[in-house]
Amino acid sequence: MTNKTYGPQTLAWSELKEKAVSLSTTSIASMFSDDPARGEKFSRESAGIFFDFSRQHLDSEALESLVTLADQTNVKEGVERMFSGQNINKTEDRPAMHIALRRPVDYSTYVGKKNVMPLVAEEQKKMYLLVDQLRSGALKGFSGNPITDVVNIGIGGSHIGPLMATDALKEYRTSDLKVHFISGVGGLELFDVLNQVQVDTTLFIVCSKSFVTSETLMNAQVVKDLLYSAGGTYAVENQIIGVSSNHKAMDKFGIAPNKQFVLWSWVGGRYSIWSGVGLALALIIGWEHFESFLAGAHEMDEHFFEAPIDENLPILLALIGIWNRNFQEISNHAILPYYHRLRFLPTYLQQLEMESNGKSVRRNGEPVQCETCPIIWGELGSNAQHSFYQLLHQGTEKVSIDFFLPVLSGMRNQESHDVLVANCLAQSWALAEGDPEGKGGSPHQHYSGDRPSSLILFQRLDPAMLGRLLALYEHKVYVQGLIWDINSFDQWGVQLGKRLTTGMEKNISDKKTVAPQPLKSALMQFHKWRI
Repeated sequence: MTNKTYGPQTLAWSELKEKAVSLSTTSIASMFSDDPARGEKFSRESAGIFFDFSRQHLDSEALESLVTLADQTNVKEGVERMFSGQNINKTEDRPAMHIALRRPVDYSTYVGKKNVMPLVAEEQKKMYLLVDQLRSGALKGFSGNPITDVVNIGIGGSHIGPLMATDALKEYRTSDLKVHFISGVGGLELFDVLNQVQVDTTLFIVCSKSFVTSETLMNAQVVKDLLYSAGGTYAVENQIIGVSSNHKAMDKFGIAPNKQFVLWSWVGGRYSIWSGVGLALALIIGWEHFESFLAGAHEMDEHFFEAPIDENLPILLALIGIWNRNFQEISNHAILPYYHRLRFLPTYLQQLEMESNGKSVRRNGEPVQCETCPIIWGELGSNAQHSFYQLLHQGTEKVSIDFFLPVLSGMRNQESHDVLVANCLAQSWALAEGDPEGKGGSPHQHYSGDRPSSLILFQRLDPAMLGRLLALYEHKVYVQGLIWDINSFDQWGVQLGKRLTTGMEKNISDKKTVAPQPLKSALMQFHKWRI
């Protein structure tokens, strides 16, 4: 990227700054009054997703300038670089090719000079065989009893993705297997799960790209020791699955070669649900539904690659986010799903966006010249209405919002679901239009309105739709990274705390140092060590 194509230095960026000033005295409500067709003009539909951004604080001229911004920052060329397998992750000198994991295996997809689709097909075949063996009863525990439980051990993308997806697709379960998740250390989470399962009928999946993540390996070691005590080496080799790019470490840990799944270096952890990291999901919903999940994501990939900027859902989603962050000076973005099965989606998108784009350094090493990723947070919409909507409506801090809403219930309780739909739509309008005159007769009942939101509407939440939604936001993140000129695929910011943790652990573990007041003494020693 040159200075000419860097977002803040483009002509479109200057035009958008001026447009934001001129729009500051125009309300969203008046925009609807002035243009009865606004709802149609400011919405797009593709891949079964209806994207309504008519309640954003922008007009046709601002939207046109945003599209021009994407053109001037060469967004489409950036998309082509990703899809062609170029090393867009410059700080780690590797591609970001998670899209290969959901492509049909007869596609040719190159990383460097190598077509990686045969490798992807091989791993998917291994996943399919394991799913089939377990669900048919051919794979049993070391005692000869059928497997009843699956425990996923991981952290970050190796935890949040499988947790979110298995919960989201509960209506598509085709197995009686129970699934559990362990991420943090400290023991409580681990033993809460172990108290619910029988060691001889539980399959443990250890997900760690590097296979050196301390939290994951500590939990995995406890599980390994339990299995070994109960059934020896056979139990360990039979009931521990490994998903990693580090085969040597998996070998050393004692995971059988036929129980090892590859997570390639060109797949980031927060983009890995499509790989063996999604094994827990595949085991629960079955391979046919898992293939639908992949196919849905691929459909969004194709749309992202092919659609023009002004019809491209991920690009438009990204541009509206940039409009709010950089020109409306909104530093918080809320994810509000009106559907219980999407209760972990805010957490998933929180990691996806903030770990990807929470950066202050451009790809060339220079400081950025604009604000980057906003703070991402959220909650189920119905719960949020009774907790933090007060701030959304009347707080001094404006928050941009993405509402998620399926039209149909997944539980045949459409009458109850319709109440949820009404709540979502009513809140989106109330936030946009407000009640600036305070019709309740009190300043405490004054609602300023002009609180911007978008609506992501779809027919029902099924495996394919979940795939589309996740891919939609993956691509949104990449587009914003292109315009801000930051690398969306590394996360160096997490490393400093890890390094300091090592020193702190040594101080706490030194019993001579910490007695008789363990925590206070350790803290003082840590201060000295740091100095």
